[in-house]
Amino acid sequence: MSERYESFEAFWPYYVREHGKKTTRTMHFWGTTAAGACLVAAAVTRRPGLIPLALVAGYGPAWVSHFFVEQNRPATFQYPLWSLLGDLKMWRMIAAGTMDDEVERLRREATVRDVEATPAPRSDATGDAALN
Repeated sequence: MSERYESFEAFWPYYVREHGKKTTRTMHFWGTTAAGACLVAAAVTRRPGLIPLALVAGYGPAWVSHFFVEQNRPATFQYPLWSLLGDLKMWRMIAAGTMDDEVERLRREATVRDVEATPAPRSDATGDAALN
């Protein structure tokens, strides 16, 4: 990835591509859930020492899924804030049962863009397609 995303809306399709496998999304969902539970427990019990546990609970499963399931590098390293926003959006969509549809929608859009970006074969004077 060489370009910098200038908005979360532009970042979102990239984020979804990096979480293309359902196992990765599931591990993120449960990691984010566990992290949220740790943060709530830290607030309710007034034990700030639970905050590092929230980081481990959230990032642990997420990073394992990136390194071993997706075999890519977590977007957190380059886009920490947008990655967190992406995790929260993905968590809400998984909870609502709409994330798999979002993955498929963005895959279709990418396929259409790829097809539209592919130049049509040129024809020579005899009507045969020219080799590129």
